[in-house]
Amino acid sequence: MDLFPFAIVGFDLDGTLLDTSGDLGAAVNHALSLIDRPPVPREAVTGLIGGGARLMLQRALALTGGSDGIDEDALFAELLTFYEANIAVYTALYPGAALMLDDLAALGVKLAVVTNKRETMTRKLFGALDLTDRFACIIGAGTYPLKPAPDALHAMVAQCGGGRAAFVGDTTFDTGAARAAQMPAVAVSFGFNDRPPHELGADAVIDHFDALIPALSRL
Repeated sequence: MDLFPFAIVGFDLDGTLLDTSGDLGAAVNHALSLIDRPPVPREAVTGLIGGGARLMLQRALALTGGSDGIDEDALFAELLTFYEANIAVYTALYPGAALMLDDLAALGVKLAVVTNKRETMTRKLFGALDLTDRFACIIGAGTYPLKPAPDALHAMVAQCGGGRAAFVGDTTFDTGAARAAQMPAVAVSFGFNDRPPHELGADAVIDHFDALIPALSRL
């Protein structure tokens, strides 16, 4: 156990630790309904996610007719209000995530989350799912530049007390941030991938969380 190479393992949230597509999709479609736009089909929602909620809305607008004449700020506020009120209706950990977090903790690894989701909403969601106490560090949007900027990952390492860190994510926002922060990255193939998983620029790709610790051990 002493040979595990990382003191800190950080995770993206949406599409990595948690499948949030049901609740995010409901919020997007609520916002679209307010401007008489058709809903985004469930199978298309994952393609909207990544880069924060505003980018998700912008993608949805582009998909359903564009943003000309739309008060995007007001619509974004409506989306956030709806999402915050319905934040954990469908959201759940991906298969194997709970056991994987337990196993990393048993190795003495400090666990962290760095997400482009607003930090207030991240903490509310983690509270609803009883996840907060698992993590030494939770960083969301609002304090540091969004990923793929490396600032939040540097802050993650500092808040966790230093040491060698790796980051796990599902999009180029995550792998780009890890690369900029000069830490290894693992990509999950089951998330909201904005490119084919093996083209995300990660050092390893996994298809299930039972493969994460072995993958990290090889990095």
